[in-house]
Amino acid sequence: MPGGITVRDVDAQKFIENYSSFLKRQGKLPIPGWVDTVKTGPSRELPPQNIDWFYVRAASVARHVYMRKTVGVGRLRKVHGTAKNRGVRPSKHVDASGGVDRKILQALEKIGVVEIDEEKGGRRITQSGQRDLDRIAQTTAEAEEEESDDE
Repeated sequence: MPGGITVRDVDAQKFIENYSSFLKRQGKLPIPGWVDTVKTGPSRELPPQNIDWFYVRAASVARHVYMRKTVGVGRLRKVHGTAKNRGVRPSKHVDASGGVDRKILQALEKIGVVEIDEEKGGRRITQSGQRDLDRIAQTTAEAEEEESDDE
């Protein structure tokens, strides 16, 4: 490919794992004080057990915004939502917490990965954010290649 490796070319799970560790190493992502106690939606009983869940969700949101033109908080709530166990009654889809996704978008905006789209509303990826994500995708693809060579 003459254009190089982009986020679309690598496995989503491995990319999100690598980008979240990059965000944590960088140390610039502002983290709210409530991350260790908040539930991520009304369908959950407990807060996330992974202590780095905020970085993982931020990486997931950044990838989601990269893959689409513009994304708002409402769309992210629907994507991160899940089925709520309603006891005897059938489970139903419940959107995730809007506050969590809103704070993640604001944090990504602060470090320059996403920006507000004036015409359509919502957020879109910035050029520097796209460059960062493509760079992480490149290293992810190289790591995958090395793994396949070792086998």
